[in-house]
Amino acid sequence: MSHVPQAPIQTGALAHLAARPEKSRGRLRPEEPCFVRTDFQRDRDRIVHAKAFRRLMHKTQVFLSPEGDHYRTRLTHALEVSQIARVVARALGLNEDLTEAIALGHDIGHTPFGHIGESAFTECLENVAADFPGVRIPFRHNEQSLRVVDVIERKGRGLNLTEEVRDGILNHTGPTDPFTLEGRIVKIVDRIAYVNHDIDDAIRGGVLTPDRLPREPIRVLGETHGERLDTLVRDMILTSAEKGDIALSDECLAALTELRSFLFDAVYLNAEAKAEDVKAKKILIMLFYHYFDHPEDMPEEFQPATRDELPVRVCDYVAGMTDRYALKKFEEIYVPQSWMV
Repeated sequence: MSHVPQAPIQTGALAHLAARPEKSRGRLRPEEPCFVRTDFQRDRDRIVHAKAFRRLMHKTQVFLSPEGDHYRTRLTHALEVSQIARVVARALGLNEDLTEAIALGHDIGHTPFGHIGESAFTECLENVAADFPGVRIPFRHNEQSLRVVDVIERKGRGLNLTEEVRDGILNHTGPTDPFTLEGRIVKIVDRIAYVNHDIDDAIRGGVLTPDRLPREPIRVLGETHGERLDTLVRDMILTSAEKGDIALSDECLAALTELRSFLFDAVYLNAEAKAEDVKAKKILIMLFYHYFDHPEDMPEEFQPATRDELPVRVCDYVAGMTDRYALKKFEEIYVPQSWMV
């Protein structure tokens, strides 16, 4: 394993660049300040109390309906990202509350059945786009996460979060970086977390064995899950303090990128690990078209105000389902009742 320098970490190295709640760019709708909590603390609390956040506990991370209690879900992923990101933010003197709010909310709009849901909704929207020219394609979970906190939560009122949190949620993935250092921490830590815990889950599920992991990134980062996280977190703190921006060293970034590429071939696109994806995608597509044809079957809060809103509101409803609720609704709609005994 490559040895990360053991020199004392200069805590507060970027404190002068930390986001300050009293200088926030504000909310979509102005609010009276709270005399107990800062705006970023309030945002964190609103996300934790959101219904969409609670539903993450029953949404797939990688493996569909895994047999066992120790596989990650979207909720445990969000908690792991939050924990790691706060360590980095604290060491660098950045705003921990903002970092935590972004981390906890970054996947709040994720679909049932993992990333296969994005593919399913993109296919559906492409099929109806000719009649709904305003529809946005492809369907992206980060954009849906922003829509959840802006529009869907609290029966259409949204959470009215600060611009700093909204930006961090939207840009935690994709080509654009968040404008705050705290948001950039979450963007890198998200990848650190899922690459390492997906390796852990794949080994637990028998999809991988440790000896199959590529040797060079393991040499650089470490043999165990804990060693790899420790190496990457230390490297991120020291490199960011040195550069004055959030970054990994070239060596650690290359190792992390190689592990991620390996996971795409060995796990994310693995026929055995993803054997049920075709069925899961079909379930979501069929649910989309059912509610597209029968919007009256959706709860009142998801009813489109105009016909132009129909495909977006159907996506809002189906994308918000947990894995098991999507299966339940599919059975109710498509499986004869006598077969469900």
